[in-house]
Amino acid sequence: MIQLKDVYKSFGSKKVLQGFTLDVREGETMVIIGYSGTGKSVAIKHIVRLLEPDAGEVWVDGQNVNTLSRAELSALRAKVGYVFQFAALFDSMSIGDNVAMGLRKQGQLSDSEIRQRVVESLRLVDLPDVESRFPAELSGGMRKRVGIARAIALRPKYILYDEPTTGLDPVTSAVIDGLMIRMRDQLGVTGVVITHDMRSAYAVGTRIAMLYDGTVRQVGSVDEIRHSHDAVVRQFIEGKATLDDDDAPLLSAGR
Repeated sequence: MIQLKDVYKSFGSKKVLQGFTLDVREGETMVIIGYSGTGKSVAIKHIVRLLEPDAGEVWVDGQNVNTLSRAELSALRAKVGYVFQFAALFDSMSIGDNVAMGLRKQGQLSDSEIRQRVVESLRLVDLPDVESRFPAELSGGMRKRVGIARAIALRPKYILYDEPTTGLDPVTSAVIDGLMIRMRDQLGVTGVVITHDMRSAYAVGTRIAMLYDGTVRQVGSVDEIRHSHDAVVRQFIEGKATLDDDDAPLLSAGR
């Protein structure tokens, strides 16, 4: 289980998280939605201590992430896969080497075992026989799938997806959605997905949380968010440029 408890984070005078609290249950896919620049990626980086909170606590499987030793933090990161927004592949390395990178860093498997794990992971994302190719030879959607393969090669308990469908066409986005669902259903991976793509959020989410003004505005099931009565949530999920006049009282009551 992942728990962010009353987390605050600022960068200079810019306040990003202001009491962010969220629980992610084992086996679910939690989707965090919100406007661009509101701190969605900042929030999930705290889970693996890529960032440290100014105040508040982050817990993963009963461990306070902020108090872990270097060795304990390495052990935690070994069970948390991270799929970056733009795949973050190394252009000078083959696809096979990109996927194997984390396994080699861990140093727990032989070369033959790493090779087998790479093949299995690429097959899981429907990319067999691409190990010898390079990122520049692949489409954007294929690179995203390689990013997922690299994450699952470590056989993580959790995967953090940062804007996994950004920049992709609708068909390719649907493929990525299907892979995220496959990771949950076939591998039992607990997922945290950052997105502003509501089609994707509805497709992959077990629950959805909206980040607004540095905190969670609303969290609930897909149906609860889809039929939310909160004016701010409705404005975002419906893509309204402005709030309707009859939403103003709701907005005042919710702030």
